[in-house]
Amino acid sequence: MKDTSVTPQISFAAVDQKIDGRLILSGVSVDLSARRIGVIGRNGSGKTTFARLLAGLVAPSAGTVTIDGINPAKDRRAALSLVGILFQNPDHQIIFPTVIEEISFGLRQQGVDDPDTRASAVLEQFGKAHWHDAHVHSLSQGQKQLVCLMSILAMTPRILILDEPFAGLDIPTRMQLARYLNRYDGTLVHVSHDPRDLTGYDQVLWLDRGVLQGQGADVLDAFTDEMTRQGEGDDISDLSR
Repeated sequence: MKDTSVTPQISFAAVDQKIDGRLILSGVSVDLSARRIGVIGRNGSGKTTFARLLAGLVAPSAGTVTIDGINPAKDRRAALSLVGILFQNPDHQIIFPTVIEEISFGLRQQGVDDPDTRASAVLEQFGKAHWHDAHVHSLSQGQKQLVCLMSILAMTPRILILDEPFAGLDIPTRMQLARYLNRYDGTLVHVSHDPRDLTGYDQVLWLDRGVLQGQGADVLDAFTDEMTRQGEGDDISDLSR
């Protein structure tokens, strides 16, 4: 089994990303090796695109993205072991009708021997053995999110990307999911528009309109001050956004 405690080296080098001719990320260059990395920004700032590039789900329009020298978009087999991503909406991630099938799927993709046994062990570790044959459609939104998390962690990725994982969850469910996430001993890359989600993180990146505005442990204060300043204005009226 991989040692997820070894911190991988993440590199974005002059990365641009265009979608339908629109520039979503522009000239993003950053090197990261922290254990807890936050990506903060307003809606539409390019955070999700950053996460998808890191996961290798898309290739950059220009520049390079590497993890320990591996290009996750080009080497998909290596990417399966390197990085996993938890999306905001679990319904966009779940593809099988039962919990055990969902958790087993990624293990089959990795070529794991007896994936069902490994998936059952993961359910045991999370205290959810009774979910084994449960139909996913019968679960709550928070329970579906936990199924997605278990499916990813079963594959023991060295990097776990969280794309607004708490969106739409009530406070108790949010707290419970956060406890499960805190068990993960690999590198977390947490994408959020809410600075409260990233308090205490080792390093935080601030994206604004696709441009890296700042990075470091103290960037949350600068982001919060700027959001407060903007909140005192009225950019909702600006149809050019």
